[in-house]
Amino acid sequence: MSAEQRDGGVGPDFEAQVRALLAGEASAVRPSPVPYPEIRRRGVLERRRRLAVGGAALAALAAVPVGAYALGGGSTVTSPAGPGPTAHHSASPTPSATPSGSASAEPAPPASAGQLLDGITFGLAVQGLGQCLDTNKANHSTKDPTYVDLGRPADYRIILAMRSTGDSNAPGDGYFVVAVREKPTATRIICDISDGQAGLNISSGDPFGGAKLPVVPDMNSGKLYQQSFIDKGNWKLPFRWGIIGNYRGAVARMTFSYGDSTGEALLDHGWFVATGTLDRQVTEAPHLKGYDKTGKLVYDSGQDASYEKTLP
Repeated sequence: MSAEQRDGGVGPDFEAQVRALLAGEASAVRPSPVPYPEIRRRGVLERRRRLAVGGAALAALAAVPVGAYALGGGSTVTSPAGPGPTAHHSASPTPSATPSGSASAEPAPPASAGQLLDGITFGLAVQGLGQCLDTNKANHSTKDPTYVDLGRPADYRIILAMRSTGDSNAPGDGYFVVAVREKPTATRIICDISDGQAGLNISSGDPFGGAKLPVVPDMNSGKLYQQSFIDKGNWKLPFRWGIIGNYRGAVARMTFSYGDSTGEALLDHGWFVATGTLDRQVTEAPHLKGYDKTGKLVYDSGQDASYEKTLP
């Protein structure tokens, strides 16, 4: 028996045949080339799809700018009431609200220096008016049907500023500022600044209310010329007082008397202002008289049925 037969018939020739066979099969199972164009095409399509979805999400957010959205949670948190968002533009800047030469942002001053009393400067009076207007805004909702937009300090003319004397009903000394405006509605404000706090009394509309009289004292100016009825007979003295009201064009001059105070009222664009100092308690309201250009008496508060002549 030969050596090849003893080894199972495996010889050099057989090994060569096996190698040749394996080499041929290897070339037959060569992998196909990578389809790069197809992969790139699918990648572009997927990128476009993602951009489209992202753009739709951004458009949805831009459509409702008021709310803050919790993405993923599905809930909406509404922003608190307040001014809307401010838009920022890259266009040319907006001109200043008060360019050089434009109207002042301050209220108009009184017609005479005698309407700013007790060392109260015009600047301090402007500050007090601004504080009262801010207080009105802070204490009233614009949705309140009784809310009145009092506007800006620049809408007003200050006609009186003087010290205020605290009493049992409103303790704390301070100062009064009286300001008036004509548009959009005739408005009068008596502002009292005491202990850093602002209180105000407001009236609006036609002050004459259809009355034919040439003079109409302000029905609420008792706040300026009397102390609380709780302190009747026991006022804090000396007491700075004032009274205001309206007059028509026929009136050229007005006088007043109150306790020991007598004098001539100041006339300011349809408003009269009378002031003085009391050194004793009084029981009667200020007595007012108005005269025309000829000196003829055309108004006497003692004859005015609508005027409260005595103090409460």
